[in-house]
Amino acid sequence: MEENTVKIIGRKTAWEGRFLRCILTTYIDSSGAIREWESFERVNCKGIVAVVPVTDTKEVLLIRQFRPAVNGCVIEFPAGLNDREDTLEEAAKRELLEETGYSAREMIFLTEGPMSSGASGEILTVFLARGLALNPLNQVQGQGQGIGRRDETEDIEVLRVPLEKLGSKLLELQDVGNYIDLKIYGLVELAKNVI
Repeated sequence: MEENTVKIIGRKTAWEGRFLRCILTTYIDSSGAIREWESFERVNCKGIVAVVPVTDTKEVLLIRQFRPAVNGCVIEFPAGLNDREDTLEEAAKRELLEETGYSAREMIFLTEGPMSSGASGEILTVFLARGLALNPLNQVQGQGQGIGRRDETEDIEVLRVPLEKLGSKLLELQDVGNYIDLKIYGLVELAKNVI
């Protein structure tokens, strides 16, 4: 398939909700046939970020969060939307603090790319967070160890896992009914090249 033979000829919103909109894209495929494709995009979002937080003692911070779309808890890295006027790095710092209660001395760009290119045009930008420190404001405000000021829709548990035991811990968490976000495996490998 030659890339320049495929061409988008139209896009329209099929429906829009509070957080998502469904887009109907009309395009000409490589054989010249006109096709339609449904996808979704975020409303009022300027990017999506994820953070691979690693402590100075080589522990990885993960979160366990109920996700209605899969009707279960998912083990994942802190992540969120850039729904403000932040840079992607600022959004990553904010999500790390909100979801874990930790701030990072250093944020290092790891990678970016599509998350689910068959369903969405979303591009995920990932940072490694080093030099983690529990934010004292969270303690003062009664938020507790490892818990930030969350979005009202989030119910999050923070997990600290030694890097060398990550694989076995993920299997253990999966065995008791949690889903494991598959991005964890590849992003940890990328992070190992930097830490």
